[in-house]
Amino acid sequence: MNTITQKNYIYATLLLSMVLQACSLSDTSLTLNIPEEGFEVVQHIPINGEGRDQNALYIPPRSIKSEEFNSPELNTYIDSMYAVMLRKAGVGIASNQLGKRLQIFIIEAKSDNPRYKVLGPVKKQVYINPIITKTSKKRMNFWHGCLSAHGEKRGNLASYEWIEYQYQNQKGEIKQGRLDGFASVIFQHEFRHMLSGTYLDHANHFITKEELNQKLDAGDLPFFDLANDTLPLLIEGYELGQTLEEFHSHKR
Repeated sequence: MNTITQKNYIYATLLLSMVLQACSLSDTSLTLNIPEEGFEVVQHIPINGEGRDQNALYIPPRSIKSEEFNSPELNTYIDSMYAVMLRKAGVGIASNQLGKRLQIFIIEAKSDNPRYKVLGPVKKQVYINPIITKTSKKRMNFWHGCLSAHGEKRGNLASYEWIEYQYQNQKGEIKQGRLDGFASVIFQHEFRHMLSGTYLDHANHFITKEELNQKLDAGDLPFFDLANDTLPLLIEGYELGQTLEEFHSHKR
């Protein structure tokens, strides 16, 4: 390689590196930045639907890094997530529902929630870089809706009666805990988003919200009973103890 060709090769390599770096930095779905217009909830796209491969609900989320913990940016971002959850009257919200590929979700069910109050309140909890470490053998039946499935039918899926987990709090401290009942269901619902997708990708039985409410009020449908073995599992495919990075690398 002569001197001129070698110089051209070096310039081209540097230019390509700069372009790739700029593209990475321009991917706002990987940042804690809050859009000026605020957040809107990302909606489900069916399998093979146009745009699904570019929808944050279906692309692996990144972990929160050590330097990001306890920062104003992280705390403000989580406050914004929570504000959207309250505005939409949800009992949980995952970061990728807001178009952000970040391993964060929040759960909370208030005692005055009209449908879920029979299951009891769930205190506000923020989970960062979560891992499920242990589960019950028993599974519970639950009819799922979702902020990312606006106007869609409810879907029936099984979730573990209880789970044990590890996560980091907003200070970056590693914590362990256990959830059962309704709190366990919400956790697994949001964890499903971290694994990619929504309940619509896994349920086989669907019913409209209106029909569901009528049947529940009449006692014609089980709402939170033990699930049979044929009911699909909400977090099917996840192996206990896996980080989300490990799960997505094995999925490819």
